[in-house]
Amino acid sequence: MALIVFLFSLYIITCGMYSSFIATSDPSNSLTLYLIALCLIGAIMVFEYYETIILVIGIELFFTALLFYSQTSPTQMLYNQLISVVLLSAFYLTSRYFFTYKANSYQQVLLISEKNQLIEGANVFKNQVLGMVAHDLRNPIASVESIAMMMELDEVTEDTQDNLNMIKESCAKARSIIDDLLTAARNENGTAIETERIELNQLLKTAVSSWQTQGKVKVEVVFTSSINPAYALINKEKFARVIDNLVSNAVKFSNERVDVRLAQANKQIVIEVQDYGLGIPAAMLPDIFTRFTKAGRAGLHGEKSTGLGLSIVRQIVESHKGNIEVESTEGKGSVFVVKLPVGH
Repeated sequence: MALIVFLFSLYIITCGMYSSFIATSDPSNSLTLYLIALCLIGAIMVFEYYETIILVIGIELFFTALLFYSQTSPTQMLYNQLISVVLLSAFYLTSRYFFTYKANSYQQVLLISEKNQLIEGANVFKNQVLGMVAHDLRNPIASVESIAMMMELDEVTEDTQDNLNMIKESCAKARSIIDDLLTAARNENGTAIETERIELNQLLKTAVSSWQTQGKVKVEVVFTSSINPAYALINKEKFARVIDNLVSNAVKFSNERVDVRLAQANKQIVIEVQDYGLGIPAAMLPDIFTRFTKAGRAGLHGEKSTGLGLSIVRQIVESHKGNIEVESTEGKGSVFVVKLPVGH
């Protein structure tokens, strides 16, 4: 391949040079084609150092032969040789400059490719370890929770019951964190999700009803819809997690009602989850969908945040070819807007 490139370059340059002699026996009067050929080859082709030297010598010998063939006078021959030396020097410098530039670019591409492979390998290993650790943590947490529930079967004092409740809440929180970690690892793999055509009114009603029936939740969760039926291609299990997470966040930061709205606009299904609570500071808004974000805050009742929930929500929504946005005013509340393609 290197030989073919070398011979082709030599051919292009000699054609440009010979064209100058065809135009006039004195090439100094017509160097345009010769100059174009040298510039073209110097900028496009990549030569090693020794290849450049051989090419320069070969071109100079051919140029000299053409001068003798055209029976140029000694004065004109010397003048043309000087011009050729200047042009070949410029060609040599141009060729070496572009060789260095392209070689550096190629080395950077190789380095980036190597780093990407290392990152991908480390990422796969991290997900495997994460999956193993999370799976192995489930059993001891379940054992602790089972023991706490068995202790409740006996008569216990009020202080003991408070401790048991704290144990169960801690176990539930630990399970939630493990589920978030596993979900984040699975979503990171970028595997395609299975979807089906689902009517969203019923799905959202069910999700809202589950929150309304929870005794500990004092916030009223209200569902309204301006379109019925409303179909979208979704994974029912994963999308239910999206709604549950958004409502959970809204309830966490609000003492008033939470509105869940369903509508259609510009051939898109629009789902809004709005609260009227603390709101999100403007400085935090750009980071709330980032994994392990520092924008995570404790809820009004001390609920802790892992910094994973909203990043998982965005991953799931984007895997459905949708997008999620947020608008918030500190002290007035927030509204999360999920947009999905209409499922025909």
